Amino acid sequence: MSATKLVSLVVLLLVIHVPSSSADDGDQFIYQGFTASDLALDGLAAVTPGGLLALTNATFQAKAHAFRPTPVHFLNASSSAAARARSFSTCFVFAIVSDIEGLSDQGLAFVVAPTTNFSAAKAGQYLGILGAINGTASDPVLAVELDTIMNPELRDINSNHVGVDVNSLVSEQATPAGYYDDADGGALRGLQLNSRKSMQVWIDYDAQAGQLDVTLAPVQVPKPTRPLISTAVDLSTIVARGPMYVGFSSSSGVLNTRHYVLGWSFSLDGPAPPLDMSKLPVLPRLGPKPRSKVLDVLLPLATALLVAAVLAAVFFVVWRRRRFAEVREDWEDEFGPHRFSYKDLFHATNGFSDRNLLGVGGFGRVYRGGVLPSSSGLEIAVKRVSHDSRQGVREFVAEVVSIGRLRHRNLVQLLGYCRRKGELILVYDYMANGSLDKYLYDQQVPVLSWHERYRIVKGVAASLLYLHEDWEQVVIHRDVKASNVLLDHEMNGRLGDFGLARLYDHGTDPQTTHVVGTMGYLAPELVRTGKATPSTDVFSFGVFLLEVACGRRPIDRDVDRDGRVVLVDWVIEHHRNGSVLDVVDPRLVGKYEAEEATLVLKLGLMCAHPWPNVRPTMRRVVQYLDSDQTAPLPDLSPTHYTSYSMMSLMQNDGFDSYIMASGKSHPSMTSIGLSSVSVLSEGR
Repeated sequence: MSATKLVSLVVLLLVIHVPSSSADDGDQFIYQGFTASDLALDGLAAVTPGGLLALTNATFQAKAHAFRPTPVHFLNASSSAAARARSFSTCFVFAIVSDIEGLSDQGLAFVVAPTTNFSAAKAGQYLGILGAINGTASDPVLAVELDTIMNPELRDINSNHVGVDVNSLVSEQATPAGYYDDADGGALRGLQLNSRKSMQVWIDYDAQAGQLDVTLAPVQVPKPTRPLISTAVDLSTIVARGPMYVGFSSSSGVLNTRHYVLGWSFSLDGPAPPLDMSKLPVLPRLGPKPRSKVLDVLLPLATALLVAAVLAAVFFVVWRRRRFAEVREDWEDEFGPHRFSYKDLFHATNGFSDRNLLGVGGFGRVYRGGVLPSSSGLEIAVKRVSHDSRQGVREFVAEVVSIGRLRHRNLVQLLGYCRRKGELILVYDYMANGSLDKYLYDQQVPVLSWHERYRIVKGVAASLLYLHEDWEQVVIHRDVKASNVLLDHEMNGRLGDFGLARLYDHGTDPQTTHVVGTMGYLAPELVRTGKATPSTDVFSFGVFLLEVACGRRPIDRDVDRDGRVVLVDWVIEHHRNGSVLDVVDPRLVGKYEAEEATLVLKLGLMCAHPWPNVRPTMRRVVQYLDSDQTAPLPDLSPTHYTSYSMMSLMQNDGFDSYIMASGKSHPSMTSIGLSSVSVLSEGR
């Protein structure tokens, strides 16, 4: 054989036995950075001068794709339609970097697809992969998503998860991001995908087992033995059409998040080539470059800061204990769970902030509170009351706890108390519509209809009947008035503020006490005897009935009557003249039931009679208001009230100087406490 023929034969054998470079490129490749790479990029995807594959930038709601331009033949050339796909393995390093630490837009995904044309896909939650939640049978895709948004529509488990998607953005299997640390016995360690740090991902598909494994780890940690996700996937159903493309997809949002890929390797029928971390590009620095510090300057400064921190911590602990300090004595244990923590009440009222203030009175300030776990989900109102230790705190707390056991639909529920030095704090149900007097006198709020007023007075009457006769003890409220009637969210009237209430057993006589209450609502005999009885509550309720019907205060200014007028006297005068309906609140503009209005006015005069034995009981009052035919209202003749004037009675009892002094304000809104008639302060 000649030399020429020998050389030709050798060359021919080399061509036959050495695979082509294109086949090698399709079956296996590696990118140690992406400078001068041949990737097919679209959307926001770009390669930075430093060699990073930047999938996104600050553009709002845009897609990004980066694919290997050469398709991958997942099926052997001789494979039939029923043949299984080939095994594959890929490894890449990524980082999700946001301007706001811990917050980011959508994540990114590794994608296997039959095309690199994703023009029909959507950005945002769809990650630029599909145009809807599910793909089509003609163009199936496989994706491994590294997602940093929780989207209920896609059934995401949280905002930091890894998922395997088969032709759908609803993951076949998903789990919180993390890895099993071989150095610590395989313990599961969490990873934050948007931590601004580089992480490595391995995706391995075993064609024979039909199993896809996904493994994560920080870049400095070797590939863990146990994968994070291991799920059954039949890749042959996805790649049956022929060659497929592999690459990455992402989308941008409003948080200026950048998605980077630092390196990528891929292999068919074997493990992907390992990436050399020392050859990968560097992530861009966030913020200014830290300045170098000299140890001999840092050490004294750190020591001083540590000492200051310890002193501050000690000061804070002492301050906090004093701030939430309570007065608690052994005898309070017998009263059970009605005691509230001052700390809980403090936080519920935002530190008793003025923004939560509902009202101010002579007996304390009332604040709106939030919902306490111990109040069964009810929103609360909190009242701070000053107290003197000489006034029998133990007896008062015992009565507070007893009143807390009252249960009636027309009573504001007293839930319990808290005690601090010099202060009692009472906790009530919160009434959404505030006090009744606001609706009677405030021109800025809607006028109460007659139907609403009648329902309110019936509710208050029912609550007083419960207090006087139907509970286990007799409860004398001692301060029935419009400002102490609160309205719930359905505008039902509820009698509240039991700060002056007194209790005694049925069948016994009440004890003489200091005279307390509100001018204009006080029964004449109460000032003389000092005994609060159910009848004195009936008197206050009678004045309350006239107040609701007339829309006037018990003692009010009147330029035609020497600057003041007593409501009871004014109504009596109209009753004598046969014009009693003329006193009905003019803001109702005649829209009321005449029979009901007449009933309320006459019943108010009966209840507010100066002689206790003439007044009806609350049971009879409730019967009247319920239009009980067995309890007809007595006929009040014009001479029935000729024997007295409420103004003259108050003058005889020593109140005239008070009325004169109070002519500049609304005396009926002033609560008093009398041992020798003394004004305490503005009403509660």
